[in-house]
Amino acid sequence: MLEMAIDSIRVSLMNYQRVVILKEKDTERYLPIWIGPAEADSIAVKLQDVDVPRPLTHDLLYAVVQALGAEVLHVLISDLENDTFYAKIVLQTSGNESIAVDARPSDAIALAVRVQAPIYVNDSVVEKAGITMDKETGKPILSDERDGFVRNQGPSPVGEEELERLSAFRDFVEELNLGGLDKKES
Repeated sequence: MLEMAIDSIRVSLMNYQRVVILKEKDTERYLPIWIGPAEADSIAVKLQDVDVPRPLTHDLLYAVVQALGAEVLHVLISDLENDTFYAKIVLQTSGNESIAVDARPSDAIALAVRVQAPIYVNDSVVEKAGITMDKETGKPILSDERDGFVRNQGPSPVGEEELERLSAFRDFVEELNLGGLDKKES
């Protein structure tokens, strides 16, 4: 498992979809995950410390977890299959039992920012969809100019079939300009 931090939330100019960009701690590797507008707003509201008049869905989820005497230990982006990311919210109950609850990554991340819980990603997910950026140009480092898709060289290379399933990411990555990611947005 790799620990990640939220780097930014971006909007694709091609289709106005929101993307949360996670950054691996201590490296220049990023993981873009498509999320819905409501979840993007929920994450952004908390990251920017904006007060809302009524609790958002993820505030409610946090209140329910607390009311049941549990604590969020961490969230885990656990898998990527057919362009779909999977996640788990790992809770600890008052009886010291650990429970993993299936969740969408966007919901898990929105909850994690509320409780300041760590965000982890399985190595295999980062190997499939992680992006390494060139420090000088701010552009993705392409490992194969033939298909133009960003992927990291690792112990298990991405096959052509998996590459086709990740086509939405390829299109998004080709339009990405992550220059200035080291500067905090406010």
